[in-house]
Amino acid sequence: MKNNYKVNSKLALIFVIAFTYVGLSQNSDEEQIKKLYDTALTEGTGYDWLNYLSNQIGGRLSGSIQAQQAVDYTKAQLDSLGVDNVWLQPVMVPKWVRGVPEFAYFETNPGTTTNVAICAIGGSVPTPTRGIKANIIEVEGIEQLASLGKDKIQGKIVFFNKPMDATQINTFTAYSNCVDQRYAGALEASEYGAVGVIVRSMNLRLDDYPHTGSMSYGEQAESDRIPAAAISTNAAELLSTSLKLNPEINFYFKQSCKQFNEVESYNVIGEIRGTTKPEEVIVVGGHLDSWDLGDGSHDDGAGCVQSMEVLNLFKKTGYKPKRTVRVVLFMNEENGLRGGNKYAEIANAKNEKHIFALESDSGGFSPRGFTFDSSDKDFEKVLEWKPLFEPYLVHYFEKGYSGADIGPLKKEGLVLAGLRPDSQRYFDHHHAENDTFEHVNRRELQLGAASMASLIYLVDKYGF
Repeated sequence: MKNNYKVNSKLALIFVIAFTYVGLSQNSDEEQIKKLYDTALTEGTGYDWLNYLSNQIGGRLSGSIQAQQAVDYTKAQLDSLGVDNVWLQPVMVPKWVRGVPEFAYFETNPGTTTNVAICAIGGSVPTPTRGIKANIIEVEGIEQLASLGKDKIQGKIVFFNKPMDATQINTFTAYSNCVDQRYAGALEASEYGAVGVIVRSMNLRLDDYPHTGSMSYGEQAESDRIPAAAISTNAAELLSTSLKLNPEINFYFKQSCKQFNEVESYNVIGEIRGTTKPEEVIVVGGHLDSWDLGDGSHDDGAGCVQSMEVLNLFKKTGYKPKRTVRVVLFMNEENGLRGGNKYAEIANAKNEKHIFALESDSGGFSPRGFTFDSSDKDFEKVLEWKPLFEPYLVHYFEKGYSGADIGPLKKEGLVLAGLRPDSQRYFDHHHAENDTFEHVNRRELQLGAASMASLIYLVDKYGF
């Protein structure tokens, strides 16, 4: 009886110590996370960095002078933080140039024309010097081409008019369900004899901004490639209505874009070395390149400065990570993913041990949570941290997609994650002329940075 009493007493003491430790640890985490949020909201620098990237440099298309200016600027800012290492990682990138502004109209009767807003899709070939004028045929997606056949498409311009699904609350799902017409529409339509394609902009709002983006001709011979342009949603609605009244409408468009040889660019990398486990690497990043129509503030200047802010917040709050925390500003996400692939290639060649990678590439809007590409076991670990984010209204913790640039790092045992801001306004600006600095709210941007820093703090402290 006496021995049982001693055993039970010891067990009780162990439980008391364990629960006390958990409680103290949780209080410590709450205090550090609050410190990160408070510092981000009162002393954060990300908004100022974004101001310079957007208003002093502007759109940063891969291979452009502006992209190189962004490389130089962000490297200098990382150097100024006093982190342990900052360097440039060379990567060859495509160089596509838009040329003079595009021009388009549709003709309902000889001499009766209506101008419409278009822009060349990234990677498209140009039209002939005098442009293209042909009868236009409307389809709702690539799958409809086969039902029409070559007889009805030959010699015409195909008008892809499949809209984003407004009933999808997750706007990225709506985007994914129709973006194939932009990416592969020209390739598919050319197989049926089309001479060009016009694609409805990937946008849930009706406005006059055409939205560009990447496209691919696959392995198609250059001589068989046809030009592709995006048309604004307002113009798409007008064109569709006009075609119902008069199916014999002619469409004219002219663009002078050009593909050049590849050029050298860089990923920008900075890190704080870990104090006890420096061989374990945690990555946080965004992509430094953008499309050329706006200044790339949401896509993805926001993600870049938020990632830089993570290191800044650790320095300002005096937090010294156990593991190496590395910010990577990837080059060429928009039209090639060369930066992400190069980083993964070199990391694998060096046999670096990455345990976690987080990307911000969904705009600088209010953070709602994170999605995780991980094993069930690691995700259960992540869910233990969710209550720590609830005071900041960052509730959304789900398994799902992480980010394009960190995707090439994926391997067993590595957890990938993506910051998930509110997405309802994102596609109003995505790849368009109105992706500009005035549409980014400082507080929302800094809340996102604090959320990222808090998650990385927890991963660094507890691991997986």
